[in-house]
Amino acid sequence: MGEHPKLGIRLNRICCIGAGYVGGPTMATIALKCPQLEVVIVDMNEDRINRWNSDDLPIYEPGLPEVVKACRGKNLFFSTDVKKGIEESDIIFASVNTPTKTQGVGKGRAADLRYIESVGRTIAQYANRSKIVIEKSTVPIKTAEAIARVLSANETANGGHKNFWILSNPEFLAEGTAMKDLDEPDRVLIGGQEQDAIMVLADIYANWVPRDRILMTNLWSSELSKLVANAMLAQRVSSINSISRLCERTGADVKEVARAIGTDSRIGPKFLNASVGFGGSCFQKDILNLVYICQQFGLDEVASYWQQVVDMNDHQKSAFTGKIIQSLFNTVTKKKIAILGFAFKKDTGDVRETPALMVCDMLMKDGGLVYVYDPKVLIEDALTEFKYHEIEVNTDQFIFSKSPEEACEGAHAIVVLTEWDEFKTYDYKKFYDKMMKPAFLFDGRNMLDHAELEKIGFEVHALGKGTGSSQRSKSPDFVMRASSGLLPSGGY
Repeated sequence: MGEHPKLGIRLNRICCIGAGYVGGPTMATIALKCPQLEVVIVDMNEDRINRWNSDDLPIYEPGLPEVVKACRGKNLFFSTDVKKGIEESDIIFASVNTPTKTQGVGKGRAADLRYIESVGRTIAQYANRSKIVIEKSTVPIKTAEAIARVLSANETANGGHKNFWILSNPEFLAEGTAMKDLDEPDRVLIGGQEQDAIMVLADIYANWVPRDRILMTNLWSSELSKLVANAMLAQRVSSINSISRLCERTGADVKEVARAIGTDSRIGPKFLNASVGFGGSCFQKDILNLVYICQQFGLDEVASYWQQVVDMNDHQKSAFTGKIIQSLFNTVTKKKIAILGFAFKKDTGDVRETPALMVCDMLMKDGGLVYVYDPKVLIEDALTEFKYHEIEVNTDQFIFSKSPEEACEGAHAIVVLTEWDEFKTYDYKKFYDKMMKPAFLFDGRNMLDHAELEKIGFEVHALGKGTGSSQRSKSPDFVMRASSGLLPSGGY
């Protein structure tokens, strides 16, 4: 790829500003699929760049190490030299964090755009010719307009005559399956105002993505689509979680309800697994940002609708934890609670907005001794997330265990908070034998064999089921009483 005949930019080198969960995997995939391109990822965090240049990558993502190893040093490079990266590349991705504001106007809802604004100013400072600038971060609608103003104002102030074409190219990755999502995306969305610039990016993706999956639209539709996609997915989680609460009161089984409605082709089965709640860096942040945007445009009813998705998620976490405390005779003071999983989902070490945060905090506030085992999460990352949410942690109550056996020994209860596949393979009979009795198990992911656990002796509490329901629903006596109408109308 040489120089573009109309835009006058070189097409052989890409720079990505931001070496995080999105920038790293995305650029590694582009390098793998487009060996004719040179891809450099720049970040001011020296420790993070050093880890990208080692065998100890800063993020855990299945399949990522193999791709990085195949391309690093050939056409994939990691550097702290932001200036050089901008100067030598005419296609620049902005992939930095856009967290929720923690102070000032819009606190707790609006996106904090200081990092994306800083990227705009940095590009304007070092750009030595015209560039295509691509938003890869999740941003509120009209952010591209703000970036364009920053670039234009600084370019004029510096007396230059450069063009900047702003594109929106939101990511639709799920942590844990990011490499698969990049390799075979449902769609690639590109928003922009300059067709030639859009086609430059479309041609890059076309190296491995079928053209009919590359969707092109205007900037504002592209920016909003990312927020709406996450809001819709989170809405499904909150919806099935709300039904799980009803199932617990009525004797229905939320798994059976989900199976029944999921076979409807208009609904589908995805995101219908009841859980302790959604987490991660996107869902809550993006919904709250959507709420704020709606409020800014005077759409209070719309804002309230989407706010309820977040409220239901918080309710699910607090109700689940409340059930733990209530079941353990209404107190967990000085009781050891084994927490299996702290990451917000399996196959990632990411703890941002993890449901485990609220669960552990509530247990500790009630006096519980929380022993956590997670195969990928470090205690330092967990404590950092607590601090971000302004939650004080007594490290005498919050302990990370080296093994699940260590976490469970002498515990009053096991609480499953992450759906790691290995949790299904454990010998729970050995755990039970070394636990306090009665031994409780709370499955916050509905992933274990509850009937088998009850046979071992556990008192099992699952989402969307009554206590002991896996045994009662199979007993002949239960079936006879149910069919004869002898069960009370409120459940069993």
